[in-house]
Amino acid sequence: MLQQRVITALILAGALIGTLIYAPYPIQAVLFALVATAGAWEWATLVGVSTVWQRCVFAAGVPLLCFAMWRWIVLPAVGSAESAQPFLAASALLWSIMFLGLKYYPAGKGVWRNSSVRAALGWTILSVTWLAVTVCLTMSNGPSVMFLMILTVATADIGAYFVGRRFGRHALAKDISPGKTWEGFWGGLLSVVVLTAVIWRALPPAYLHLGFWSLLALGLATAGASVVGDLTVSLLKREVGLKDSGSFLPGHGGVLDRLDSICGAAPVFAFGLLLVGY
Repeated sequence: MLQQRVITALILAGALIGTLIYAPYPIQAVLFALVATAGAWEWATLVGVSTVWQRCVFAAGVPLLCFAMWRWIVLPAVGSAESAQPFLAASALLWSIMFLGLKYYPAGKGVWRNSSVRAALGWTILSVTWLAVTVCLTMSNGPSVMFLMILTVATADIGAYFVGRRFGRHALAKDISPGKTWEGFWGGLLSVVVLTAVIWRALPPAYLHLGFWSLLALGLATAGASVVGDLTVSLLKREVGLKDSGSFLPGHGGVLDRLDSICGAAPVFAFGLLLVGY
């Protein structure tokens, strides 16, 4: 299983890097919208939608919202990142509320089991994730910024996986995802600390005004939000009796199983970059 996960991860990484290097910005925005739509197709199962036409209708909501935000914020224009800031701030607030919901679960099960709530969460989370990704791409050295966000999430995930396997004893959220441990969580954060130190040392002089501590806070917040995103989707899958959201990615499950961490991390990362003055 680990070998299969690694092979799939390498293919995904190659596709991502190729897109960031060779695809122009509008194509990147469209491709990431398609990924978000694929996530919505799988999210439809979490809402309780079963027929193909119903899933198509549900999934269509995400590209429509993406297009509406594209036109409303005028994303390709100079200064569009600042125009998107209220949306990103609202998303960061939403993830803070989600954290509280996870902390006190299984209290509030009635809310999580409400199909309308789950549908609204799906449309909101996936469309704002797309917004955060495209905002990152509009920034200076956008592809590098986007890659850095993905690298932060991957580093936290890999660190948590291996530290949790070796030292994991105390469940992080046993009612939601029994396999995750506090030891793995802290291992993931420590991995991000190391990554931040390496990146900061390699920064060109033009970006050193950001400061190490600001970047470290951003990295840790992004990693923490990625865990909240992961646990949120895990909770919803548990509520409907699913282990994986799909089987499209061998060794990883569905698209949503890889997108869940990014859903939490991307808005926090993009909002944080604006706050630290990138």
